[in-house]
Amino acid sequence: MSFEKLSLIAPIMKALENEGYSTPTPIQEQAIPVILQGKDLLGCAQTGTGKTAAFAIPILQILHNEKNGLKGPRTIRTLVLTPTRELAIQIGESFAAYGRHTGFRHTVIFGGVGQNPQVSALRSGVDILIATPGRLLDLMSQGYVYLQGLKIFVLDEADRMLDMGFIHDVKRIIAKIPAKRQTLLFSATMPSDISSLAASILTNPVKVAVTPESSTVDTINQSVYFVDRQQKKSLLIHLLKDKGIETALIFTRTKHGADKVAKDIGIAGIKAEAIHGNKSQAARQRALSNFKSRQTRVLVATDIAARGIDIDELSHVINFDLPNVPETYVHRIGRTGRAGLSGTALSLCDSEEKAYLRDIHKLIAKTIPVVEDHPYSMGKVPILQSSQPVKPVYKMSESGSYRRVEKHWRAGSPQKRSHY
Repeated sequence: MSFEKLSLIAPIMKALENEGYSTPTPIQEQAIPVILQGKDLLGCAQTGTGKTAAFAIPILQILHNEKNGLKGPRTIRTLVLTPTRELAIQIGESFAAYGRHTGFRHTVIFGGVGQNPQVSALRSGVDILIATPGRLLDLMSQGYVYLQGLKIFVLDEADRMLDMGFIHDVKRIIAKIPAKRQTLLFSATMPSDISSLAASILTNPVKVAVTPESSTVDTINQSVYFVDRQQKKSLLIHLLKDKGIETALIFTRTKHGADKVAKDIGIAGIKAEAIHGNKSQAARQRALSNFKSRQTRVLVATDIAARGIDIDELSHVINFDLPNVPETYVHRIGRTGRAGLSGTALSLCDSEEKAYLRDIHKLIAKTIPVVEDHPYSMGKVPILQSSQPVKPVYKMSESGSYRRVEKHWRAGSPQKRSHY
């Protein structure tokens, strides 16, 4: 099917041609006609499936069709609620691209930056507002955002919204928007909590699911490495020495972990940057821009900070820490293998994470192949070849002091390692 068969208006078709789009993805093919009919929609689609265009394109057409009957100043007629700054910016860029010939105004508001430019944009009048929950509630309480004329409400990345603890903010926002509206809810996964939320805010929705919620993209080559926790860093650096890994998005469980992994990789001579919630917005955007332009080969991220990162031709995703929520694994590895391209997902699993791996296998209904032939396989400990005792080795800590990280041992005995 081509976009022409979706009965899209000329300004949107022109924009799609400018973007090089000719054929809709499955989620776009199924969702666009439903949204154009004014129906509520529950969309379940993995990341990288073209979900943003699936709702942005029909929303622009609906607003265009209603434009002639509107008089007076611009009012917010569409609200897109999304969990992270990066995703909000990405959605804003999509509306700008698809709506460049329609004359509609949009703005993006999020926390972590000064509010004055955002307030100025709102005062100038916007048709489409893309927002994160916290900043939206803040500006609403200050009287800068009015949603009484809202016609379309989009709740994007609903599962991550719940994971990040935004459910109460979302409900507060929903309570302040018109009950008579068109609502679109999109989620990469569909756990029971999302189903309950959908039932409370959607009216007779059409459900669109282009892939089973627990599936992983077939073009992604997955593998897992069993490794002791203290040897994960060494294994990661060993893997990154492979020039076949052109770009790698590495996931850690914590912000501190992301910083430490990026630092360790940098010490090994591999250019890497970290991105997480404690970084300033400018630093996050700079790191993301460097990674997209391939000035930086490796980007280390937490799940929350990585939400919304859209990178073309990402060759590898590496799970330095396995997620304790199996659906998160599906979302992580979906960042490679996009648009029919091949991709590779590598996972480092220590003894404490084997339970997480079992949950992942159960969810995706397949067993991830294990790579056993590597120098840091779990249980393998290098043996000293020297017949002489080894001198103590000292290493500088982050505080600037030195600490002893290896001790004397008898020749041929296993090396004694610290958890430095």
